[in-house]
Amino acid sequence: MKPPSAVRREGQRQQPDWLKQPGPRSDVIQIYQPFNWHERKVRVCVLSRTVGLATRAATLMCRPTIVSVRAIAAAQSRCATHVLDNGALVDFGVAPGARNIYANPPNSLRTRRMLRCFLLFLVMGLGFGGPALAADGDRRAFVIKNFTLESGTILPAAKVMYATYGTLNAARDNVVLLPSHYMADAHGYEWLIGPGKALDPKKYFLVATELFGNGKSSSPSNTLAPFDGPRFPVTSIRDNVAAVHRLLGEALGVQHLRAVIGFSMGGEQAFQWAVTYPNFMDRIVVTSATAKTWPHGVVRLESEIIAIETDPAFAGGDYKEQPKKGLQAFGAIWAGWLFSQGWWREELWRIDAPPGATFRTVFDGLYKDFIPGADANDLILQMRTWEGHDVGTTPGFGADIKKALGSINVPVLYMPSETDLYFPVDDARYETKFIPHVTLLPIPSLWGHTAGAASNPVDAKFLNDHIGAFMEAKGELR
Repeated sequence: MKPPSAVRREGQRQQPDWLKQPGPRSDVIQIYQPFNWHERKVRVCVLSRTVGLATRAATLMCRPTIVSVRAIAAAQSRCATHVLDNGALVDFGVAPGARNIYANPPNSLRTRRMLRCFLLFLVMGLGFGGPALAADGDRRAFVIKNFTLESGTILPAAKVMYATYGTLNAARDNVVLLPSHYMADAHGYEWLIGPGKALDPKKYFLVATELFGNGKSSSPSNTLAPFDGPRFPVTSIRDNVAAVHRLLGEALGVQHLRAVIGFSMGGEQAFQWAVTYPNFMDRIVVTSATAKTWPHGVVRLESEIIAIETDPAFAGGDYKEQPKKGLQAFGAIWAGWLFSQGWWREELWRIDAPPGATFRTVFDGLYKDFIPGADANDLILQMRTWEGHDVGTTPGFGADIKKALGSINVPVLYMPSETDLYFPVDDARYETKFIPHVTLLPIPSLWGHTAGAASNPVDAKFLNDHIGAFMEAKGELR
């Protein structure tokens, strides 16, 4: 049997002999669908198989991503000679059942060599134990060309950042979606992920996505004219859900979800998924959120927007540097709503505070840099997204939230925080009246809004225990 180093030379298209022989498990990297070479990009994924099975067939573990030739070139210097000497498991032949990769091949020998090199770089960085192209939690971009928003505005290139944890199984039925909350990135749910927690990546394939406006997905701060800065259009929760629906289908080949689980604005998205795509998931979990931003919540958000916009340095959104005073006023207002009155009264801030901390130092730390590095226009955009949320305005429901909630046909685990000032538990109790298959389970906590994101060990256990049990439950939950 030839060793793995017997990878075909440039120009040979036959499958290497070593792939045809029984032997240990091997993971084979292949480009399976080159596209848009004028944009210098290629879609790649991993082929994984156990050699020696009777079928000896390569099984496509469809976890594609998009990488640029520029990124490949950056990696070239790290592995250009290594790739030829170490027998890397790189095959540009055609595995059984795979598409011929030579349809629309790159028009440069150098490009093909760089692609080989970059693919090896990915494998060497991850090890050979699984089919993922990136390590758990590594963030990637999905770009939608000419994405039409609810408002009718068309974004030439709408970017959605996302990360995955675990492995997509052969049946593609182990997928859980984790949509992000306010200004968060894809790591915002790691309190729920891992062995012994509700979502074990050894069992589930977790997809964590990032809202428009967080500074990484398409946002006022990272979009070119004519949609730069304050000219970036307001995006709705439904816009975000529609974009992620395309990401799942087009980038990951996912057509059904085991669950959608969301905290805060992620919970708003979970409700919207259940109304817009009622048969796309088996269940949803909502923590510290409601199906509509009720007027009291709009008042809070508007006060925070006004705080930023009244700083003269804001300059209508065309600022030369961040409006510091406005951002500090925004942070002071936000801090007053984030935790409960009892949290402040009982001085629970002392749990995480450094020695010698006082109320004043804690408050100063909160308001002076509430979300480090955040852009003012990004903050405002996501607040506009938040305050406009209402599943009742989904097309077909005539702005009737009762009708929209009544259309949800999957089990719902509804977990408001008992002391949330953003999404009061009474609003959740009201909405529960109209949801057919709902379990209302308030989080008994003084940690206010943050209880829904496991901001302390007691709430973390409560959330993981109950969400884990809900995920394991069979049949309908009422």
